[in-house]
Amino acid sequence: MSDDVWDLVRTERRALVADLATLPAEQWETPSLAQGWTVHDVAGHLVTNARVTPFGLVVAMARAKGDFDRQNDAGVAAGRGDSPAQTLERLRAVTDRRTGPPTWLAPLESRLVEEVAHGEDIRGAVGISRDYPTAAVVPAIRYQARTKDSLGGGRSLAERVTLVCEDADLRLGDGPELRGSALALLMVLTGRRHALESLHGPGLALLDP
Repeated sequence: MSDDVWDLVRTERRALVADLATLPAEQWETPSLAQGWTVHDVAGHLVTNARVTPFGLVVAMARAKGDFDRQNDAGVAAGRGDSPAQTLERLRAVTDRRTGPPTWLAPLESRLVEEVAHGEDIRGAVGISRDYPTAAVVPAIRYQARTKDSLGGGRSLAERVTLVCEDADLRLGDGPELRGSALALLMVLTGRRHALESLHGPGLALLDP
């Protein structure tokens, strides 16, 4: 199971490197779909995210005094290079890494959430489309649906509606249906409110606009 997840993570990293290699430098400063971050910022975050180790995360959180937002901002600064080209090389260098936070804090499926959601933060901002593998998106949805909102998950949403993927064999919950593509459901579960525009069903009325 772990080998399968890491293979999917590597595939997503390599695909993003290939897409970013096509972008002119000025497009790296485009605001991404992750609020407050540019495309370059998200790429820097992904570099640091790929480098993280259990001990390294403890040190980073200590420096940030337990503030996740502060820790993320520090990670962006650490991962970004002096130019898009340098950041791209850093991303390319970490495609095969298999390290992450301690699994008691963030199970392995969280790596899929990071790669898919942030990959879409970048692609959606610059007009690049990707047919994300169902094998990567579905486990990411399951992880987000059971993870507390305070830890970046979407459990409160998943407890109010039934999530129905229209392009994958997945149905979660027992409330009013919220239907859409697996990618759109994942993005909503990660707090990307723009993805609500791609969803439909009676469950939509239960969500904040």
